[in-house]
Amino acid sequence: MEVRLTVDELAARAGVTVRTVRFYGTKGLLPPPVLGARRVGWYGAEHLDRLGLIEELQRQGLTLAAIERYLARLPQGTTPLDLAIHRALVASWTPEAPQEAGRAEVERRAGRRLSEEQVDRLAAMGALERTADPEVFRLDPGLLPLGVRILDVPIPLETLVAARAVVVEHSRATARELQRLFRETVWKPYRESEPTPDDVQRMKALTDHIQPMVAQALVTAFQRSLREELNEGSGGAAAQEERAAPPER
Repeated sequence: MEVRLTVDELAARAGVTVRTVRFYGTKGLLPPPVLGARRVGWYGAEHLDRLGLIEELQRQGLTLAAIERYLARLPQGTTPLDLAIHRALVASWTPEAPQEAGRAEVERRAGRRLSEEQVDRLAAMGALERTADPEVFRLDPGLLPLGVRILDVPIPLETLVAARAVVVEHSRATARELQRLFRETVWKPYRESEPTPDDVQRMKALTDHIQPMVAQALVTAFQRSLREELNEGSGGAAAQEERAAPPER
């Protein structure tokens, strides 16, 4: 489903002001809109997801210059779905507290009406949870945009549940290993050097700034690995079909 938004609609969907959208545009963080009749600017899915990623990186404490460098390092051909994945993984470092919202607010953020089946799919992906009140939901602000983006992909509900379990299991294992590595090779030797309290605070601040960069490295590596697996799977399937095809007469 194509997303076509005015600047006011884009700001409302992203939860920011129109002034913020225009500011990011002047800084080159957002691509310019497509001009339509009467020079009305139209924004699409890429603008929405890029804006969400910028806001998430700002919440992580990155400056505009650092965000510009982050965006510049994104691979060529990055899709709106790729941007949504980046935002979800960056947000996972310091997840926001779940937010309760009524169905109207959920649908406003999603930019569409939601059927009960679609609500179930969003719940399976962890983007929201049902509460005792059927019209009130507990949202994960970082995951909701990604969940909405995947709604129209024809994936069975049980596959979404299983996929989420795999991602959670391996992301936790990766986080534990990275924490162990940093603790043993960086933090422990640093503490043994008897730093001053100011030195400790500077090291903690540095750690906070490193997190988004590590998240970008992880998501980029994951996307590359996933594409390689899909390409190998497609090549293998094609080779099997070719071997199974009867010889030409």
